[in-house]
Amino acid sequence: MPTVLANGIDVAYESLGHDRDPAILLIHGLNTPLTGWPDSLCEGLVRRGFRVVRFDNRDAGRSTILSRLGTPDISSMVAKIEAGQKIRAPYSLDDMAADAAALLDALDIDRANVVGASMGGMIAQLVAINHPAKAKSLVSIMSSTARRGLPPPDPDAMRALMALPASPSREDRITAALAAVKAIGGSSFPASDGERRAYLGRSIDRTSFDPAAAARQMAAIVTASPRDGRLKVVRIPTLVIHGAVDPIMPAAHGEDTARSIPGAELLIVPGLGHDFTEAAARAYLQAIGDFVAKVEERASVAS
Repeated sequence: MPTVLANGIDVAYESLGHDRDPAILLIHGLNTPLTGWPDSLCEGLVRRGFRVVRFDNRDAGRSTILSRLGTPDISSMVAKIEAGQKIRAPYSLDDMAADAAALLDALDIDRANVVGASMGGMIAQLVAINHPAKAKSLVSIMSSTARRGLPPPDPDAMRALMALPASPSREDRITAALAAVKAIGGSSFPASDGERRAYLGRSIDRTSFDPAAAARQMAAIVTASPRDGRLKVVRIPTLVIHGAVDPIMPAAHGEDTARSIPGAELLIVPGLGHDFTEAAARAYLQAIGDFVAKVEERASVAS
């Protein structure tokens, strides 16, 4: 899989579809490489006439792993933030948004429909804020503005999500990840253990076991300033997709995101949690495909 130098780091990516087709840039979440975007979703978008670019964020997959930046103590950082102290992370979500924008430049993509999930949704929001010339539209999935006072995650779901495996072995990593995705998922978009293990295995095989790298990404999340005020400058078509029963980012986070962006559309999906099952991928495919097709049709008429 190819890599390009973007914003000073090597970014591993995959481009699907024809270069001449309208581009969709997919940005995934915490400790998740590009394989977190199901093939069925990507291939479905290509069939609808889009070029799909998915990539590994810094400190994930085959992009640059920034080991030289050390291991942040997340608990200590959170405590200091709650005490009103100003904390610096090894890098910021703004840096990660700059990576995404630089990737588009490296691929000679003038503008893309930017789609992000979870942490990737935060990064996508910042692409729209910081690099408006690169974003034709924005889709924020199961994400948040980080506005103070929004409902916290369910403690049990969060513990499962952050739990370390019993060992770095592939099987133990899959076992821990399987428990996590079951804890954060919704009942209306189920998957068999076999489906989940295959999905998780693809990402585990692409990303080496590196808790420090995941902690650096988490540090970028917890130290990020709220974006609700900054999002008011976004003037591109925006769709916010959120699960009604998401235990990590309760639905109020999606509602707040949509309220913060002028003219944003909000889709609250009943029974959807923090999910990337095949059943959820079908729902995302329809929502993203219909939305981006509408954006491109409007752009074509306007030109």
